[in-house]
Parts: sequence; structure tokens; C-alpha cells
Amino acid sequence: MSIQRKLRNHLISKWDSGKVILVTGPRQVGKTTLIHSLCREKGNYLFLNGDDPEDRVLLEDAGEKKLRQIIGDHTGIFIDEAQRIKNIGILLKIIHDRIDNVSVLASGSSVIGLNEEINEPLTGRKCEFNLFPFSWEEMNQHFGYLENQKNLSSYLIYGMYPEVITHPNEKEDILKELSKSYLYKDLLQHKGIRKPELLDKILLALALQVGQEVNYNELANLVRADRSTVEEYISLLEKTYVIFRLLPLSRNIRNEISTSRKIYFYDNGIRNAIIGDFKPLEFRQDIEALWENFMVSERIKKLRYDDWSGRYYFWRTYQQQEIDWIEESDSKFNAFEFKWNPKKGKSKFSKTFLANYPVELTSVISPKNLDEFLL
Repeated sequence: MSIQRKLRNHLISKWDSGKVILVTGPRQVGKTTLIHSLCREKGNYLFLNGDDPEDRVLLEDAGEKKLRQIIGDHTGIFIDEAQRIKNIGILLKIIHDRIDNVSVLASGSSVIGLNEEINEPLTGRKCEFNLFPFSWEEMNQHFGYLENQKNLSSYLIYGMYPEVITHPNEKEDILKELSKSYLYKDLLQHKGIRKPELLDKILLALALQVGQEVNYNELANLVRADRSTVEEYISLLEKTYVIFRLLPLSRNIRNEISTSRKIYFYDNGIRNAIIGDFKPLEFRQDIEALWENFMVSERIKKLRYDDWSGRYYFWRTYQQQEIDWIEESDSKFNAFEFKWNPKKGKSKFSKTFLANYPVELTSVISPKNLDEFLL
């Protein structure tokens, strides 16, 4: 099953830009497959893997002369899992600056240390992209409208990791394996993770609080750790593309909550594997949380792939007025509520919010109109 990735055209557009192309995202989302396919189309390229100890030793402290020998007559070089390579930023800078007519590509499943390694050496020399699990738009293009709509309940339970989609009969085993070890490979090798069992506790707590505001002090008490350790672990989970934070919008309206945050998972299947619950939707008590996590993560994918330059938030007051998702662009705001069943609960937007912010659009997003939000 070959599913076209939306990022593909973006990479092609930058191929001859003369810059280092850097693609980051979670493990097992298809970064290597996508870049390999493009490299094969473009011609003679060299592949090196940061997960391979021999390749790491080969590149360690390599200068221009050694890099020329390594690259030889190849017209491109692709370094996979670049975060594992010592001084990767300097290596990429040398190739970019001193070795002509060589396309340079790198991928990474973690930005732990990678940002610090590459940002200064590659200033003005790189194009950065993110690749995620399959998106609603990619699934819609591949399966077509009707089939994709039928698959929605499966996406909410099992997510859209490529292997889950291409091996549906093995999806639970795949997600269990991903959630137990492989997804956190970079994180577990990081010196900051001193207690892997604490990581499991934090992930479980976050998975059970999807759609709710996360209080770090309460979370620290729950997992019996100090707040600074909890914050550090959450930051590392973000850097390995397991979770992401959504911050509140606060612009001087009295009683707005300004210090909290919500935390979501990039993939519903990973979240459900962590809590050990793959029950069908009709037996779920957390359907609204599943819907909210799915809509937020899918919107993130769309905005990143579309190279959108605005900002996004949630909004809440101490009086429990709230809005799930807000986008700000050119000082204008669009506000969205996510309701699996819009007939249940409140669907009206806060008059306080509407009176204090220049709102262009409000919309309640349910399964009936999700395409207008995600396509």
C-alpha cells in the first residue's frame, strides 16, 4: 500500500535550493521511506544511519578531507537519525559549504540535543520540515471520501501510524510495541531519564488527562516526584514527538487563566495503547477526549504541512468559560469547539470572549463537518 505523503511536494520544491533539508518527527512515521524514495528518483546518493554504530564511528570528528572520501562520487547524502551523530551540525555545515554539487538531507526522530547541534552551524543553510503519522487529508486522498469517513472510528481508537494502517490485523500489537519501547528509544538513551518507571507513570497520567488542563504540581504529587523532574520529562517527551503542549490565550481579560496548559498526543493509537484500552467507541467513556485529541493533533498536522504562520491556543476563565481551539493570524481570531455529539452539552461561544477579541469565525466541529476543518 503506497500512500502519498503531503510533505513530498514540499521536499521536492526545496530539493535544488542548495540548503540542507532536515526532516524531523516521531519514529516509525515514514521519514526514511519518504526521503529514500526521493533520493532514488534524484540519482546516486549515499545513505548513512545514525542508529548504526559503524556509521557513527565513521562520521565522528570527520573533517573535509575524510568527508570527501566518504561521499566519493555520490551526488547526494542522506543521514538518517542524525541526532545520534556527534557534532552533526558541524559535519553538515562542512558538506554544505565546501563540497559542491552534493544534495544534503538529514532526518531525526528527536530534537534532544539536535537543535543545539544544528541551529548555529546551519543558520541560513537549512530548510526544516516535520513529518507525522498519516493525516486525515492523506487518508482522504488515498481511500476517498466515503471509505475515509467509514474509517473514522478506527482512527480514533488506533490512530494513523503507517504500520497500523498498512497492517490492520496487527494494529494492537504494533501499538503496544511502539508505546512500550521503540517510540521512546531516543528518550531512554538520554542521560536525563534516570527513572524509566517514572516516565511510564507520567505518560499514563497525561493520557488520562487528555483535553483537561494539566497542573504540574498535582501531577508531581500523583506520580510522587518533584515538579522540576516532571517538567523535565514532559519537555523530553515533547522533543521526541510523543506529546505536545497547548498554551492558553490570555490578553488582559479579568479572570482569564494564563498559567495552565493542555497536553495532547500526536496519535490517538499511542494514547490508547498507554492506557491499555482499545474498546470500540460505543463502549467508551472518553469519547469526547478522543475526539478532541484527534481534532487538535490533525489540525496541527494540517497547519504545519500548509506552512501556516499564525498561533494557536485554548481559552478558559476561572468561571469555567472555555473554548477548545483558537487560531490567531493577522490579529484576527477563529474559534472552534470540538463535539463528538454536538447535541449534548453546551455549544455556544462565550460572550466574554466574543466581546473582547476580534473574532472572524466560530464553529463547532463534529464528525458531520470535520472535513471543513481538516481539508
